[in-house]
Amino acid sequence: MSTRSPQSRPDARVRRAATAGASALVVGVLVGSCASPAVSVTPAPHATDPACAQVVLATPDEIADDLSRRAVTAQAATAWGDPAVVLRCGVEPLGPTTDRCVSVESADGSTVDWVVVASDPDHEDSSDWTFTTYGRVPAVQVTVPAEIARTHPSSFLDRLAPAIGHTTKERECLGLDETS
Repeated sequence: MSTRSPQSRPDARVRRAATAGASALVVGVLVGSCASPAVSVTPAPHATDPACAQVVLATPDEIADDLSRRAVTAQAATAWGDPAVVLRCGVEPLGPTTDRCVSVESADGSTVDWVVVASDPDHEDSSDWTFTTYGRVPAVQVTVPAEIARTHPSSFLDRLAPAIGHTTKERECLGLDETS
């Protein structure tokens, strides 16, 4: 005579496990079908810099009404929208350059200098754009696909300033009158 309760019989445990497994699979499929796939991102060379974790954690969930955060495949990176605007922290800091450098002031009064490069300088209206912080360590890079650049040229860079504030400012852009 067995003293086991009906719930502890091996066949009952197998049925409960199978039911739980099937339920988890259904939930996983439903959740997975609603989410966008992760954006494939190559990690920056200095992505392990501790400041990069602070930068990414401080980025906003949205950089515009139609550009919400998406999952990414790399450390020290984040993305928004589809096609994705991608931020990577830990890229190589830029040295002196003749590329366009702009200072973007945020609502809190902080300023971030960005070097701006079009993928096709002869056709800027159909170019992807790369914005790389200038004079900041670790350096941060934001790539903007042409499709997004046409509707949001750089209007969201000011929203990234609080996150970029976790990097160390070592230099700043110089105007043409300051270079002689």
